Amino acid sequence: MTTPSRMTCDGVSPDTSKALRAAMQRLFAGKPQSTDGRLTKENLWREAQVSRATMNRARPILAEWDARITEQGKTTAGEARRDEEISRLRKKLAAKTHECALLEKKLKAAATAIAALHHDNCALRDEIGRRQGATVVALEGRPTRAERDPLG
Repeated sequence: MTTPSRMTCDGVSPDTSKALRAAMQRLFAGKPQSTDGRLTKENLWREAQVSRATMNRARPILAEWDARITEQGKTTAGEARRDEEISRLRKKLAAKTHECALLEKKLKAAATAIAALHHDNCALRDEIGRRQGATVVALEGRPTRAERDPLG
């Protein structure tokens, strides 16, 4: 015959109650010992090293857990800082992406304008060459049409 274990007002043994409350304190303090520190009931029972069923019998402790989660939110201070940093970096990335898109449009417009000017310059050089006969005076550093296309 087994002897009945003592139960606290929490619905579990004193050792279990102590373990759950200590685990709760560690999780809310951001100093977990055996979990990733997220504020979940799964981490609570794992951190306390009790079964899920045992944790579920500790209704007053779970009510306290729920009240603190409602008050504080489901994120620890470190998670809140991380989430704020992620949000800030996402905004910065969106701004840089927008800036890159604008610069790309300007670059394409500039390339189009340069190509049009190059085409116009070639056409003007050809026109000058036809008007002056076969003699074209090339600008310094620029090849004449004959130098560019000796066969044509």
